[in-house]
Amino acid sequence: MTQTIEIKALDTATFHAVPPAPGHNGQHSITTHMPGWDMMLEFTKKQPEFFAKFVDMYPRFIPHKDIKKLTGAVLKHLKAEGQFCLFFPRYEVAVACINFVTAEKRTDGLDSVPKDVMSIRAFEFQSRVHAVFFPMDKMRLVMPFWTFAGVGISSRLGVECLENMNLLKELSDVTVAPKDSDSTSHQLLRQRIANLLERAPAGPPRKEKISKDDVYLYQTGMAAIYYIHNLLGKWKNNSNSKTVMFGLPFHQTIHVFEYWGPGVRFLPLGTEIDELQSFLKSEAAAGTPVQAVWTEFQSNPLLVSSDLKKLRELADQYKFALVVDDTIGSFANVDVLGVADLVVTSLTKSFSGYADVMGGSAAVSPSSRIYLELKPLLEKDYHDDLFSGDAEIFLKNSEDYLSRTTILNNNAAALVKWLHDLTKDPKSSVKRVYYPTVSPTLENYNVYKRATTTDFTPGYGCLFSIELDSVEATIAFYNNLHVHHGPHLGAHRTLALPYVKALYIDELEKVKPMGLEETQLRISVGLEDTDELIETFKYALTFSDAAGKEN
Repeated sequence: MTQTIEIKALDTATFHAVPPAPGHNGQHSITTHMPGWDMMLEFTKKQPEFFAKFVDMYPRFIPHKDIKKLTGAVLKHLKAEGQFCLFFPRYEVAVACINFVTAEKRTDGLDSVPKDVMSIRAFEFQSRVHAVFFPMDKMRLVMPFWTFAGVGISSRLGVECLENMNLLKELSDVTVAPKDSDSTSHQLLRQRIANLLERAPAGPPRKEKISKDDVYLYQTGMAAIYYIHNLLGKWKNNSNSKTVMFGLPFHQTIHVFEYWGPGVRFLPLGTEIDELQSFLKSEAAAGTPVQAVWTEFQSNPLLVSSDLKKLRELADQYKFALVVDDTIGSFANVDVLGVADLVVTSLTKSFSGYADVMGGSAAVSPSSRIYLELKPLLEKDYHDDLFSGDAEIFLKNSEDYLSRTTILNNNAAALVKWLHDLTKDPKSSVKRVYYPTVSPTLENYNVYKRATTTDFTPGYGCLFSIELDSVEATIAFYNNLHVHHGPHLGAHRTLALPYVKALYIDELEKVKPMGLEETQLRISVGLEDTDELIETFKYALTFSDAAGKEN
């Protein structure tokens, strides 16, 4: 006899973080809980009054509360009334911020900030940081750099600075370099990533194995994308060489390609091979060969697996760099190192798994035909800006990466199977489910799924999307789906988000040809009991099914 599980609304306070896992410090949480459809609609309006209510939030969207405290303490110490500042790890990053927001014609379409109201100041606590100062009323115009580039300091570095305010000293030379952050934790973290990238490879063993020296760390996943994209712009030495985004990426990734560089060709379905080939051919004929093709494996949020084998063939033919972001597939499950020139990963997600630290990595494949071209560029331009305290947390969190991934894989697969079966029931409000196991691109994924070992059976990741049969049903389902509501994926708790409605609210008709619908919800499963999760979804479906009948 199946035990009935009582479904209760969560007791997590609105605008507060998902409760931390046992043994983890919630101070550095990178999540927030925004329960209900109406709350999400308020979020899309981007009103300062609404954002001021957040106690916790993803720190690229809104600076972490400890960064805010540091800002307040420094401004008070300097008696800088009417000013605000953003903290960066190096002078060069602060300069990049000013250059972006003061450009005569900003690539993000916002008004330029006058250069004479902005300044850079360098401070030393225990660590060295650089701050960009500007009038408080210009914050809306400066924050996009923090959000999209993802290169601000972390909350743990902010706390270290706060704890050492008594040591605060302003440096006369604002160009002074930071102290070396390449700690033992950084070296161990690089080695762990390298080991995982070579673990149980898909296909034949590679002649050249990746080493820790081929792995580069960044303070966020977006920072890894930002820096690698800019690096590839220098590689071609052609200021007109564009980037291609093949398949749907995380919403802000495409903006990095639009805001920095000569432009991007966006092929959102991830299946437009013929169109890609035509574009590559025309750009090469025009003397502006494409510098890079990026793809997420799988795509976000529709979980399409692009044909990496074909992309590799085109990369060899047209001499571009193939960059694969394996964040959603996760390198526990998929091995793309043998086909990609560069593998970019948001370590913030399932690698960390506990939603309390941010970071990213980029790995250059020693098997790549352009390895000897890319490696010197990376060595010349790279700076390890990942705070040592964050590297230590990544090491701790990732100790159970494989065992956690097993639970995430199993929970997602079970929910997807159950929901997909409902799509065959005409009485159900479930219209479609998006996940590799029910995707027409499944075979593309399976080619790069890692081999099974005695300690781990690879799967298909923690993320899926569900599409309901009407907006009314979607709202009813979401409002009664008693999991946490908010951005992020790969956490220890399940998170739901009306991803399309939240991020494309003003472009809903424009994105429909991409397969995106406002009736879709993105789900990142957590480590909860599988039966409990199914009962939670079943409960929500009673409301969406009823909403469908009423209409």
